[in-house]
Amino acid sequence: MPNDKRNLETIPVGSLGLIPLESCKEIGEKVNSYLIRWRVEREHEHQNDIAFRGYLRDSYIMKATNPRFGTGEAKGVIDESVRGCDLYLMVDVTNYSLEYTVSGHKNHMSPDDHYQDLKRIIAALEGKARRITVIMPFLYESRQHRRSARESLDCALALQEIAQMGVDNIITFDAHDPRVQNAIPLNGFETVTSAYQFIKGICKHVKDLVFDAEHMMIISPDEGGTSRAVYLANVLGLDMGMFYKRRDYSKIVDGRNPIVAHEFLGSSVEGKDVLIVDDMISSGDSMIDVATELKKRKANRIFAVATFGLFTGGLEAFDKAVEDGILYKVVTTNLTYQPEELKQRPYFISCDMSKYIAYIIDTLNHDSSISDLLNPYDRIKRLVSRYKNGEY
Repeated sequence: MPNDKRNLETIPVGSLGLIPLESCKEIGEKVNSYLIRWRVEREHEHQNDIAFRGYLRDSYIMKATNPRFGTGEAKGVIDESVRGCDLYLMVDVTNYSLEYTVSGHKNHMSPDDHYQDLKRIIAALEGKARRITVIMPFLYESRQHRRSARESLDCALALQEIAQMGVDNIITFDAHDPRVQNAIPLNGFETVTSAYQFIKGICKHVKDLVFDAEHMMIISPDEGGTSRAVYLANVLGLDMGMFYKRRDYSKIVDGRNPIVAHEFLGSSVEGKDVLIVDDMISSGDSMIDVATELKKRKANRIFAVATFGLFTGGLEAFDKAVEDGILYKVVTTNLTYQPEELKQRPYFISCDMSKYIAYIIDTLNHDSSISDLLNPYDRIKRLVSRYKNGEY
């Protein structure tokens, strides 16, 4: 996608500022480098106007920290002026690699810790920023998005809380259930798809794919992700199928009803490459079970594709699945923390989302529409066309 020149037609909302929390430091620096390069290369007649003050900077990352006391308590600190700025806060609530000390004991940061640090930074801004946008790729508590018994509604409460603190917009990726935005109907909420980056990453690493209904199929591992699979199948012109998770509702194991069987709904997968598309890989048990069922139905190569690769059960099960020929590739984005051991796996494909996020930030800062960024239909079509012509 070329740098979008329509941004030049509108005045920035305010001086652009990025605050990637420690959990998003790596991807935040990549986003920053794209913004610096684009704005240096961009030429326009209003560059020296007062409305464009601060438009060209050596870095858009603003100094902000979350120091902790010996008890484990913390605070948010902003080390430079943010008055009148259009701020974009980035946080990865699933980054378990970070540690802090509580009375001499090391603790890994949990989603609750990351969320609290985000609130501390918002509180430290003291309402001085012109606009605050939170980019939270994995939506905090998004798996606790609805009430099925007498239980908490954590995701809705979190959204309402940060909205009340002055956050104008929340941008997330592949929300587990986008309807959770109903909790904050008067605030901006965008759930962004990673479909284009998935296809781009797969095409870059696998050169003998055939994108037609005879050779490839899209599969949803459960009924909840059907819309995601339908979208990709529609764009690529493929058939799709889905699995229904039959659960034992008489018991609860590790906080959920155990899956008794996966029932398949769809046409034959025999001899076809298959993309199993989901929003996340948590333990991976469900994804591997679905792939195993597809192999029993004589599917060819199976790609496990998910926006968030959490791998809470470790990588051993995936290593074995690849070794046994059940899985061919595992494809996830860098929107959540990726340990080095995962990056070194030969079957792993990481899809870089930093350029996409930079496009979104650059466009929003100019107060322009991001509707075409939210629907990558045309970009996927062009990419697949280039791939078929041997140009990619």
